[in-house]
Amino acid sequence: MSLKYAVLAALLEGEASGYELSKVFDVSLANFWPATPQQLYRELERLAADGLVEARVVQQERRPNKRMFTLTEAGRADLRSFAAEPPRRPTALRDELLIKVQAMDGVDPAVTRDLVEERMSWARGKLDRYLRTRERLLDGRTEDQYLSENDRIGPYLTLMAGIAFEEENVRWCERVLAILKQRVALG
Repeated sequence: MSLKYAVLAALLEGEASGYELSKVFDVSLANFWPATPQQLYRELERLAADGLVEARVVQQERRPNKRMFTLTEAGRADLRSFAAEPPRRPTALRDELLIKVQAMDGVDPAVTRDLVEERMSWARGKLDRYLRTRERLLDGRTEDQYLSENDRIGPYLTLMAGIAFEEENVRWCERVLAILKQRVALG
């Protein structure tokens, strides 16, 4: 899948500038489809050229003009068609840390411990951010209330996946650290 559909899906939230879209990616899509601002701007230009999004220029004083993007009907139709197709292949995990852990034998366990602790810190940071986003979305409602009252539940469902992923990252890191500590004690 290309970045195209992630951008189209992000624009379901409404009109956005490239900068605003990069913030949407940071908060709601980065847990499963990261993109740099430069990638987003290039993709927005391609989508506009293909007629899947429209751009309008907003005049600003004291700052450069900005372009605001919205989905066109053609963009919505393309996204609906994409959403109805089965995924081309199952998710594949590519993780540099796992290669390092796989090859850790013969390396100072403290080095591996530091790498895993760093991963755990990142995972906890992302998890905290996702939980704050969840609280903002719920806005005092229960999950059941939110899911029954909102027209769009896709962002919440993908947020749930991000939360589960980072919770599992933290659990794995904790387990690896416990095993490393036990091995050093046996040492």
